[in-house]
Amino acid sequence: MSVFNVVGKYLDQPLLVSKVQKNVPYALAGGALGYTSHLVCHSRPEERKKNAVKYGATMFFTVGAALLAPKIANKIFKVKPSKINEIKQKNTLLVDEFLKSNKVEENKALILEKSKTKVLNYKEVKSLSKDRQINNPETGLLDKLIPNPENITSKEIFSEIGRLSVLGFVPVVGGIAGGIVGDRLTEQNWKENIPNKVKEGTYQYLANIFLCNVGAGAALGLMEKAHVHSKAHRALGMVGGIAATGIIGGSAIANVIGNKLINPIFGQKSEKGVYSERRPEALDIGLHTDDIATVAVMSGLKWIEPALPIMYAISGYRAGIGYRNVNKCNKTKES
Repeated sequence: MSVFNVVGKYLDQPLLVSKVQKNVPYALAGGALGYTSHLVCHSRPEERKKNAVKYGATMFFTVGAALLAPKIANKIFKVKPSKINEIKQKNTLLVDEFLKSNKVEENKALILEKSKTKVLNYKEVKSLSKDRQINNPETGLLDKLIPNPENITSKEIFSEIGRLSVLGFVPVVGGIAGGIVGDRLTEQNWKENIPNKVKEGTYQYLANIFLCNVGAGAALGLMEKAHVHSKAHRALGMVGGIAATGIIGGSAIANVIGNKLINPIFGQKSEKGVYSERRPEALDIGLHTDDIATVAVMSGLKWIEPALPIMYAISGYRAGIGYRNVNKCNKTKES
C-alpha cells in the first residue's frame, strides 16, 4: 500500500471522522468569537458596543445555521450519520471475530484491540496495511474497519449535489438573517442594507457553492457515462467542471441576477456592467477550497466533510454584512 493510500486510510477512520465532527461546533464557535472580538477591538471606542451587537448577531445566526445545516440535509436526504458508540460496537465485533479465526503477531493484535475504541495513529495504520492477512482485499479486516472510498453512481449524483447545496444554502440564509437582526438592533436605516445582503448572499451561494457543485456533478455524470473509474481522472474532471460553471461563470451569473432582478425588487437602479457592484477577489478564490472538499466528498472521502460547515460559514458571514467591493456607497466593507 502506497504512502498516499495509508494516509487516506488514516484520515478516513470512522472514529476519527466522528470525533472531528463532534469538535467542529467548538472550533467554529471559537473562531467566530475570536473574529468578532477582533472586529470589535479594532472599532472606534464609541462604536464598540454597537458593533459587538451587530457583528455578534451576524455571527450567532451564521454559526447556528452552519451547525444546523448538516442535520437539515441529512433529514431531507435520509442520511443517518454513524454515532461514536455504534462505530465502537461494530469495530469490537469485527476484531473479535477476526482474532478468533486468525493468528496475528502480538504487536498487531494490540493495535487491533486499540482499534475497537480508539483512533489509530499513522504508524499503526501503516503496520496493519503491511499485514497480508489483515489487509486482504477479499477477506481481510482493514477494509471493514476503514472502508475504501466508493465512487458514487450516476443515480446518486443529483442527490449528492442537492445535499451539498443544502449544506451551503442554510448558512447563507442564516448569515443574511443575522445581518438583518444586527442592523435592526443598531441602525436606524437598517432596511437600506437589506438589498446588499441579499445580493451578496446570492453571489456567495451561486458563485462559491451551488454552481460549483453543479459543475462537479455534471462532470462526474459525464465520466460515469464514459465509464471512467480512476479516482484521479474523476477528480481532475470535477475540478474542470467547477472551474467552468463556478469560478469562471458563477460570479458573472450571480452579479447579473443581483443587478437585473434583486435591485428592481428593492427599488434600486440596475448598474451598467457585470461587475459594477461585486468583482471576484482573492478571498473568493480562497473560498473555492470548499470545492476541493466537494470533489473529495463526491470521490467518497469522508474525512473532509466535517469541515464543510466552517467553510460555508465564511460565505454566510459575508452575506450577513452585505459585502460589496465596488459600490462605494456601501459602508459595510468588513470581511
